[in-house]
Formats: sequence, structure tokens, C-alpha cells
Amino acid sequence: MRGVKYTPLEANDIDSDPTSSKPTMERLKSNDSYTMRKVPSQTISPSTTDDTETGGPSNTHQHDTENATTYRVYPSRFYGLTLLVLLNIMISWSWLTFASLSTTSATYFGVSEASINWLSTAFLFAFIPMAPLVILTLNKGGPKRAIIISSTLVLVGNWIRYLGTRYPQKPSPFGSGTFGLVMFGQILIGFAQPFVLAAPTRYSALWFSDTGRVSATAFASLANPFGAALGQLIGPLWADSPGQIPRMVLYTSILSSAITILAPFTPAAPPTPPSAVAASEKLDLRAALRVLPRNRQFWLLLLPFSIYVGFFNACSSLLNQIFAPYGFTETEAGIAGGLLIVVGLIASAIVSPLVDRTKQYLLTVKILVPIIASSYLALIFMPATRSVIGPYIICSLLGASSFSLLPCALEYLVVITHPVSPEITSVICWTGGQLLGAVFIVVMTALRGGEDSKPQGEMGRALVFEAVVAWVGVPFALVLGLGWAGRGRGRGGMRLEEEEGG
Repeated sequence: MRGVKYTPLEANDIDSDPTSSKPTMERLKSNDSYTMRKVPSQTISPSTTDDTETGGPSNTHQHDTENATTYRVYPSRFYGLTLLVLLNIMISWSWLTFASLSTTSATYFGVSEASINWLSTAFLFAFIPMAPLVILTLNKGGPKRAIIISSTLVLVGNWIRYLGTRYPQKPSPFGSGTFGLVMFGQILIGFAQPFVLAAPTRYSALWFSDTGRVSATAFASLANPFGAALGQLIGPLWADSPGQIPRMVLYTSILSSAITILAPFTPAAPPTPPSAVAASEKLDLRAALRVLPRNRQFWLLLLPFSIYVGFFNACSSLLNQIFAPYGFTETEAGIAGGLLIVVGLIASAIVSPLVDRTKQYLLTVKILVPIIASSYLALIFMPATRSVIGPYIICSLLGASSFSLLPCALEYLVVITHPVSPEITSVICWTGGQLLGAVFIVVMTALRGGEDSKPQGEMGRALVFEAVVAWVGVPFALVLGLGWAGRGRGRGGMRLEEEEGG
């Protein structure tokens, strides 16, 4: 990768003749990929430029003959990024619409809190069957097609949920609603999630320069938990009694309509590549799926990534039930969930640009993973304090470490698995996280104390389970880059060395 001309992977050489005409990258009009074309060599400044301003230095190196490739970023990249942010916010908000009001929602629909938990669980399970289609869509159709599909499912799913809160089936003093119809709408929104949750690495590699990819990935990826925070904080304000549940779902549906109508106007791809990463040729889907299983670093990062995403999802869904038996109100639990996410966003806003500049992916992962596991260990003791101070501090620490890790881990996956296209590893890792999240919710609900527990319904055993499994993931992260794990396989390892050195 330390050259200025990018040739097919089979021809792994570098252009050493400034007068020759070697293949360079130009975008095909039919999609958002780049193809090899014979064009005259140029001698230009090795920088990344914007339509309106000059960007930061690119990750290319000037050739001995001072032959170089220029890359350009375009202002239109922010439209698609903003839409990815809004869709991720809306989807995760919809995910926790009822979880933040589990007791109130259960009363309205005339079901148990365990049934309300299944709204979150089914949403996470819905990610899994869609994963192959998401990989194919992002790989062949690009982020725009994924955004349009996701927007359609979100729009339809939210209005079906609202219809479910109004359709009369179980009249009660509080209202009437069809829980099954609400569940169907929730699953449709779950189908929408992977199309935009797995898209940020693909989108940032397609549109952003080397000095902006981690920040762009962080901005879009962390919008998902930010939406969860909004759901936990705003939900109790919109529905402080069972009879107001339909109003809360109506407001959510209106917001989703306002966001999804923007999807068709998303630009498909930039006219020219923004960086060497975008310009370099990726393996096709079949070749990538043959190469990826042999990459040890990928597996070492996949397991802790899936565990911590899974526990974040489970903890967010069950937070009210974790604290309620000890006298915490739904509002206090919602504030804890809000701190978990808001503090995390602030921490990530500080850490992500630093990683963008320094490329210290591995060091960041190894520092943050033990902090996350320690936070889950400390969380075991927080509900019994019956004071908001301890839970608020631990939730803030857990959010800061988890959110700082997420974009760094996603970009590190892109680096160590190159030339595998980023959406493939992203979808696989997010699928693991959603699957484990659903499993963890089921297991932690089963471990909840019964009527004879003190206090009734406490989740002490569930929190112990959470902490033990969280520590299981720590060794896998700590051996990354050591000994037999290596720094990567083939071109992935070479690219990591160049990014850290460049």
C-alpha cells in the first residue's frame, strides 16, 4: 500500500516508472465502487482536498519519482452521514420505547413485564436473519440502497405499532391495544436496524479521508445508543400513566416520518475516491468470505465486541428492572440510562479524534476493555446502595469506556481485515452483538428473583452473570497483536503498519 498507484490485488507491485500509464481508480457510474482504468500518470501534490477547503494530510506516501495521487472529499458527504445519524437515533429510540416504561406498558397492554422484555428481545433477534441481505446490499448496492430500505421499514413499523396501541382487543380502565400488532411493528423496525447500524464503516471508507474516518464512524455508530438515551429520558415524560402510551408511540411515529422522507435524496457515492482506502481494490464477496475465517485477529476482536455490545443492549433494556426493586423510580432509572449514553458520547467525542490522528487502535482497545469489565463488576453492588449517586457514577464510567471503544474497534476491524470490504466485518460483528444481546436479556430475565427474593424481583444473580461473562472477554482483547495472534494476515497487517507509521 506504500505506493501511489493502486493495482489489482493479484499484481501487488508499485509503479516505479513516472512515464508509464498504469491503472488508477475511477468510479463506475453504475454503483459506488471503483474500477481500474488506463489513464495518464500525473505529478500532483499528495493531499486530500475538499470542494471548498483543503482537508488534512492523506495516508499516501510520495513516490521516489515524486509521482503521487490526489484524493478529494466532497461537502455532500455530510448529507448521508447526517441521515445515518438520524436513522440510527430513531431506530434505537423505537427499540426502547416500551423498555423505559416496562411497568406502565405492561399495565396498558395487560401483559407481564417479561412480555414487554420480549419487545426488546425480538427487536435484537430480527437483526440476525437480515444479516446476509445487509452484507449483499451494502456490498453491491452501497449505503444509499441500505438507507432507503431501512427508512421504509422504520416508517411502516412505527405506524403499525401505533395502530397496535389503538386497535381494541383487551379493553381495560387504562386503554386498549393489540400487543401482537405492536410486536409485529417492533420486528419490522428490528429488520431496519442492520441496514444503517452496519453502514457507518462502509460509508466513512467511501466518503471520508484517512484523518476523518474514525470520527465519521463514531458519529454515525454512536447515534444508535444516543437514540436509546433519548427513548429512556423522553419516554417517561410523554407517558407518565398507562393511558398515555398511544400518545408516546404517535409522537415517535411522526418523528420517524419526518426523517425517513429524506432517504431518496441521499447521494450514492463521490465522483472520485477520498482516500487510498477508498481507491484500493477490495476482495469480492466470495473471496472475502474465504479469507476472513483465517484471520486470527478478526476472531480475537469479534468475541469481546459481541459480548460488550450484547451486554450494553441487555443492560439498556433491563435498567429499570435492575433498579426498581430497590425503590428507584422509572425516571431515576431513565436518568441512569441517559448518563450511560450522554457521558459516553462526550468521552467518544474526545477519544475518537485522538485515535483518528494517532492510529493507536490497539492500545485504545487494550486500555478500555478492562475498564468496561470492571464497570460491570461494580454494577453488581450499586442497586443495593438505594442511592442514585453510585449507579449514576458507574453508569457514566461504563458509558464513557463503551462508547470510546466502539468506533475504535470498528475501524481497527477495517484495518486488520483489509482488503475485505468493511461492511462484511461490520455486519458480522454487529450480528454477534445483537444475538448475544437477545440471549443475555432472556438469561438475565430468567435469573431474576421471584416473589420470595429480597427485595422481590431483584436481579442480583443476573448482574453477577453479566460481570463474569464480561471478564471472559478481556483476555481475548489483551492478546491482540501478541505472539501467535500476530499483527494481522497478509495485506491487513501491512496496512496496519503503514497507518501507524504514516
